[in-house]
Amino acid sequence: MRFLFIAITGLALGLLAHTSTKEPAVLTLNATGFSAGGVIPAKHTCDGADRSPALSWAAPPAATRSLVLIVDDPDAPDPAKPERTWVHWVLYNLPPSVRGLSEGLTTKSLPAGARDGLNDWGAPGWRGPCPPIGQHRYFFKLVALDVVLPALPHPDKAAVEKAMEGHVLGRGELIGLYQRPAK
Repeated sequence: MRFLFIAITGLALGLLAHTSTKEPAVLTLNATGFSAGGVIPAKHTCDGADRSPALSWAAPPAATRSLVLIVDDPDAPDPAKPERTWVHWVLYNLPPSVRGLSEGLTTKSLPAGARDGLNDWGAPGWRGPCPPIGQHRYFFKLVALDVVLPALPHPDKAAVEKAMEGHVLGRGELIGLYQRPAK
């Protein structure tokens, strides 16, 4: 009986050791025109041309099969009393060989295989900062996955995040700030 207890305990400990989850790798994400914690230039907002910023990143983990980029604002509508996170951009299935995105990217100019999700305006593509009050934070989140996500019909952020579950190899984040000029 004692032998059986030791054998079962050893088997259980072995299984726990093999099923432990590994922390995701840290990805470095950069923008042209603003630094981490810096002000996003007006040309990327509703007060300018509303063009997506140029972004770049280092090589993701070797096992990466695709990348996801989500840009959102957790300070909506008022940073003093945030009520929701507003989504500005959702891209998925970016090829792991891609090391950045050019300024002014459109659905038609996405890298081969990449797909647009829907922002909170209900449309694909970039919609830049346009905070109704105060200075907001904009989180640019890059995620490396061990799979290529299936074609999702008009996915929003929640649908892409659900599809990513259990497949994250690495994460990176860049925060930019924006406040509309006083009128």
